[in-house]
Amino acid sequence: MDGWSKLQSSFSNMNFAQSANKLAKGFNSGVQLTRERLGQVAPEDITELPQEYKDLEARVDALRQVHIALFKITKAYENETYDYPVQIQESISELSTTIGHGITNFAANNLKGTNLPVPSPVAPPAAQHKTLPHALCRAATTGANALQGAPGGNEHKLRNALGEYAGAWERIADARLQHDESIRAEYLQPWQMTLSTSIGVAMKARQAVRVSRLELDAAKQTLKNAGPAKQEQARLEVENAEDDLVQKTEVAITLMKTVLENPEPLKNLNELAKAQLIYFTTAAEALSSAQGAIEELSVAAEGEYRKSRDH
Repeated sequence: MDGWSKLQSSFSNMNFAQSANKLAKGFNSGVQLTRERLGQVAPEDITELPQEYKDLEARVDALRQVHIALFKITKAYENETYDYPVQIQESISELSTTIGHGITNFAANNLKGTNLPVPSPVAPPAAQHKTLPHALCRAATTGANALQGAPGGNEHKLRNALGEYAGAWERIADARLQHDESIRAEYLQPWQMTLSTSIGVAMKARQAVRVSRLELDAAKQTLKNAGPAKQEQARLEVENAEDDLVQKTEVAITLMKTVLENPEPLKNLNELAKAQLIYFTTAAEALSSAQGAIEELSVAAEGEYRKSRDH
C-alpha cells in the first residue's frame, strides 16, 4: 500500500500539461528547422537576430577555431615521446624485458622449498626518458665508452668529441623535460580549459538562442494558421517566445563578450612562447659550447692526418 501511495503521489506531482507543451514546442521547432533547410520558409518569415549578436558569433567562431587548431598540434607535448625515434621498437623490447623480469621474480618467490632450482631475484630495469635529446645523449655516451674500451685504438679525439656532444645533449635533455612540463601546466591545461568552459558555455548559450528563435518562428506560423478560437492562445505563445528569445540573446551576447575580452589566451600563448624560448636558448648555448670544442678536436685531427700523409 505504501508503494502504491508513493506511486500515486509521484503521478499527482507531475505536470502533464507542461510536459506536453514542451513536447509540442520541440516538435514544432523540428518542423520549422526542416522547412527552413528545405527552403520552404520565406526569408522574411525567419526572425532576424541583432547584428551585434551575429558579429559576436563570427568572432567567437574564429577564436574557437584558433584554440582548436593550436591545441591539435601542441597536444603532442602531453606525451614526452613525440620526437623519440625508436619508440615502438623500444616499447616492444621493454615489454619483453618486463615480462621476463616478472616471471623470474615470480619463480624466485614461489619455488622456495621445492626441488626445482630457484633463480635469484632481479631488479627491474631503470626507467629511461624517451625523448630525442635523451636518446642522442645515451647514444653519444655509449659511443664514447666503446671507443675508450677498445684496445690499442687511437680514437681519443673522437671519444672526447662524443663526450662533449653527450654533455651538451644532457643539458638539453634536462631543459626539454622542464620545457614540456611548463607547456603542459602553463599553456595546455588552461588553453583546453578555455575551450571546454568559457567558449563551451558561450556555444551552449548560442544553441539556446537558435532553439528559441525556431520556437518563436514556429509559434508565428501557428498563429498565422490558427482559427478564431485559438487566435488568443497562439498570440500569447508568440509573445512568450519573443520574450524568451530576447532574454536568451542578451545572455548569449554577455557570455560571448566575456569570452572575447578574456586575456587568458594571450597569457597562455605567451607562456608557450616563453617555454620554447628558454628551451631553444639552452639548446643553442649547450651546442655552441660543444661545437667549439668539437671543432678544435676536428681541426687538430685533420692537421695530424695531413702531417702523417706528408711523410
